[in-house]
Amino acid sequence: MKKILPKKEYAILKKLNTPAKIQNFLDTMPMNFEESGDTCFSPMTVLEKNSCHCIEGAILAAMILRVHGHPPLLLDLTADKTDYDHVVAVFKIDGKWGAISKTNHSVLRYREPIYNSIRELAMSYFHDYVNTNTSKKTLRSFARPVNLKRFDSLGWMTTKEEVFYIPEHLVDIKHYKILNRKQIRNLRPADAVEVKGGSIQEWQDAQGSAPKYPSC
Repeated sequence: MKKILPKKEYAILKKLNTPAKIQNFLDTMPMNFEESGDTCFSPMTVLEKNSCHCIEGAILAAMILRVHGHPPLLLDLTADKTDYDHVVAVFKIDGKWGAISKTNHSVLRYREPIYNSIRELAMSYFHDYVNTNTSKKTLRSFARPVNLKRFDSLGWMTTKEEVFYIPEHLVDIKHYKILNRKQIRNLRPADAVEVKGGSIQEWQDAQGSAPKYPSC
């Protein structure tokens, strides 16, 4: 990694030698509200702009994990049509899975490495994954982690160009449903306290507001 990444950026990332430090680093970055249109900034551009949204933060986190010997893995979580999907970087320590997450809200955040499987980790987000406009729990599926090494030939770690090919790949891969139709019909709406907690926002856009969804 030292030979691949620019010297200045490598020096910054080398200090982030635990998942917790990576998460703390992402938390300092203001949200990218895409005020000029959809973006999928590369890690180098995120570092330059000091701003990112969920998948941009996840891609950067995966790259930093790679600097420290972990595979650069992304986990895609998909919601129903009323809510946003979410992407996190996942890592494994002592046989247990954890996750690094960039989100503007109080709920779909960092996960300690205590989960026995990817499904178990994905399910840890279920009860928090609420559309705060409707009080409905909206998480519906997850995919197996994608190793970003598959995009090395495209230079995803060093380019300043956008990397839309990564989310496009996440859309195309197989996802595993976590609920059947009966379970969806029987879901209890989130109560007022849960909705209030999920509505807490860390960053505001230029108009002083932010999307009222849990994921990004």
